[in-house]
Amino acid sequence: MSENSIEAYVRDVEKLSQFAEIAKHQPKPETITERDIMDFLEYLNDFGLSATSQARILSGVKSFYKYMAIENLIQTDPTHLIESPKVGRKLPDTLSFPEIEQMLEMVDVSTPEGTRNRAILEVLYSCGMRVSELIDLKLTNCYFDIGFVRVFGKGRKVRLIPIGRDAIKYTKIYLETIRNHQEVKEEAEDIVFLNRRGKPLSRVMIFLIIKDLAERAGIQKNISPHTFRHSFATHLIEGGADLRAVQEMLGHESITTTEIYTHLDRVFLEETMRSFHPRENRLSSVSKYQSAGSK
Repeated sequence: MSENSIEAYVRDVEKLSQFAEIAKHQPKPETITERDIMDFLEYLNDFGLSATSQARILSGVKSFYKYMAIENLIQTDPTHLIESPKVGRKLPDTLSFPEIEQMLEMVDVSTPEGTRNRAILEVLYSCGMRVSELIDLKLTNCYFDIGFVRVFGKGRKVRLIPIGRDAIKYTKIYLETIRNHQEVKEEAEDIVFLNRRGKPLSRVMIFLIIKDLAERAGIQKNISPHTFRHSFATHLIEGGADLRAVQEMLGHESITTTEIYTHLDRVFLEETMRSFHPRENRLSSVSKYQSAGSK
């Protein structure tokens, strides 16, 4: 097989290993059951991965267990009776990286609302946060100097999320050129994103902004703020990111224990986002190219 194919198969098995570690803490290939494989596929589906992506990962896992059986390392193949996900089943829509960039290009940054909206989209895609977390984002919880924001998720659970360079750049532009010159209402003094009356934005307003940009970009998909969250997770996972790190950044609840996630430190989460997020990868490639050119 080609080097790329081998790397892809290894990544597929690593994803199963990471999931087993999350669920069982002491994973062993020979102790994985058919139920575990089904739970693994459901886990991938919850991240918004397409049926095609799930089927490709399952193919890699099946090949691994076929090898285990040939080598007499297992008695029963847990993947034997599991069928690939049906391509036609209903899954959350995700945007491709080019579609994300198309929508960003539709924003008119020459207007105050456009400057704000560009920052909003950058933050949604960079952080994978829920729309409720975005509209509640506070100035005092933005640590741009270290590249993190603090958000309050479901049940008011607090988590730190890495924020990308573009998101920081456009949010700072919005804060310095637009928000700093607004008359801000008392209840919104610490809120990052405001409407033209100096009040916090509503969930509906974020939805309408994104719907409008998707239509103008000619994207024929059911797009909502949550689509950016699914796209964030999908692009990181398909790029090879560690499942535990992505789950930590998303703030996902799980029926399995989540104790393991508390041991993931800030540096690990930041490195995951920088290494596997498409926009961060693009910036790194440009940076390396420019460095090489200067030499």
